[in-house]
Amino acid sequence: MMKLLVSASLHSTASYGCRLSSIPSPPAVPCFGSFGGKPHRVMVRAPGPLKKVANARLFGGRSLIPRATPPETEMRPESNDDENEKESFPVGGSPASLEPIQQADATDFQSSTNPNNDQSQEKAMLDISNTSDKDAGDSNAPVGTQGNDEVEELASGSPLPGVKQLGEPIRIPKASIDILRDQVFGFDTFFVTSQEPYEGGVLFKGNLRGQASTSYEKLTKKMQDKFGDQFKLFLLTNPEDDKPIAVVVPRQTLQPEANAVPEWFAASAFGLVTIFTLLLRNVPALQSNLLSTFDNLELLKDGLPGALVTIGLLGVHEVSHILTAKSMGAKLGVPYFVPSWQIGSFGAITRILSIIRNRQDLLKLAAAGPLAGFSLGLIFLLLGFILPPADGLGIVVDPSVFHESLLVGGLAKLLLGDVVKEGTPLSINPLVLWAWSGLLINAINSIPAGELDGGRIAFALWGRKAWARITGASIALLGVSSLFNDVAFYWVALIFFLQRGPISPLSEEITHPDNKSVALGISILFLGLLICLPYPFPFAPQDIL
Repeated sequence: MMKLLVSASLHSTASYGCRLSSIPSPPAVPCFGSFGGKPHRVMVRAPGPLKKVANARLFGGRSLIPRATPPETEMRPESNDDENEKESFPVGGSPASLEPIQQADATDFQSSTNPNNDQSQEKAMLDISNTSDKDAGDSNAPVGTQGNDEVEELASGSPLPGVKQLGEPIRIPKASIDILRDQVFGFDTFFVTSQEPYEGGVLFKGNLRGQASTSYEKLTKKMQDKFGDQFKLFLLTNPEDDKPIAVVVPRQTLQPEANAVPEWFAASAFGLVTIFTLLLRNVPALQSNLLSTFDNLELLKDGLPGALVTIGLLGVHEVSHILTAKSMGAKLGVPYFVPSWQIGSFGAITRILSIIRNRQDLLKLAAAGPLAGFSLGLIFLLLGFILPPADGLGIVVDPSVFHESLLVGGLAKLLLGDVVKEGTPLSINPLVLWAWSGLLINAINSIPAGELDGGRIAFALWGRKAWARITGASIALLGVSSLFNDVAFYWVALIFFLQRGPISPLSEEITHPDNKSVALGISILFLGLLICLPYPFPFAPQDIL
């Protein structure tokens, strides 16, 4: 508690005084003295943090010790000179600190000028106190310091999904909050106008100055200089008003959750089942009677070539994600391959374990997998249409199968010409179906929904609010499609329960990707749409694309 020593001396010349000990030139605060039954008003210097004016009466030669601090709704003092104040207020050999005040009404000044309002003056008088509080925690003290009123206890948790708070609730020293606001943020980066607690940290509202990426780098450097690796900064967009906000959280709240079952063990189990379903998918004789599979396991070897092609496309997809993440210093979890009775696999679910720097990096990481998968898949598909079957027979299909994909149907009509006719069976290279299967798996992972690759691309292109709306629309459309397609039914269920998000916050979400990356992201979404949409035109000799 900061003690302000006010003394009044009464002289025969009817003079009076009001003195403040050891105060380093702060703003003046009115102080009221009484002599001869008549109240008098004098000015006394009070510390900068004091925002409310207190009334005091001086009786005879008695000294009063008022106590005043900012109101509880104020989260920081106006100045950041805690250390200077502690040195300037030695009371009884111990430093003083600030305590919450009782707000004084401005009308008390008026009432104090009336000699008949002694009772009102008594009520407005500040309490006499000789106690002192503990010293405010140092700004570099570890997060979690407890036991003094300079520490603001905030809600536990984290703004990142998939992480949890460890141990006791997080406490951020108020001195650290003051330094963040006054010395880290500034006019040239992010001018703070207000602040409030935010899951495990503090949310600052204000005005962003200059480019978001440049300001973020400056703020990060300043915070690193002041606190080291104690805090993590996020520069985000407020979903309520689309204005920039800054969120600072202790890094210890960003600890990943521990899994009861090791990732590699669970991923291996899913991988083995996926290999089995991929083999089964390429053996039509077993698909008609799944129960006979275990009595005819030797037939699974017939599905090995097709399974290898699909596994190759899936492998290229995942390896591209891993290499891209490594190039930007990000960490990914173990891929969980999802088996499917219909198409062999739904691809893999891969968690992003690191905090991605910005939307540009997220777009590169999300687009790397589909880009590699689509590129290799299209090469295989074109080779399948151009090259004759190795055994001279190939696979006999009905041309109506090409109506299931706008891209594949269009290429079939373009490359095979009048050979593709409605109702006329057609012999094709099985590589067409194998490549098509891999392209379809990449395409459904490019649907702009949740935490799929397409969802992350949509987030990077248009931001969090637009991503949430696009995700809802995509899930709704898949739900309607599931009435007519069993693949859509299982896929929408998988997205809803496992992949609908939310996407973890990026370090800086305000800066848009560059034009080249935007073109790449839109191309991937468009290509996935071409693969999933049906081919609406009939196959007839007179048709011209």
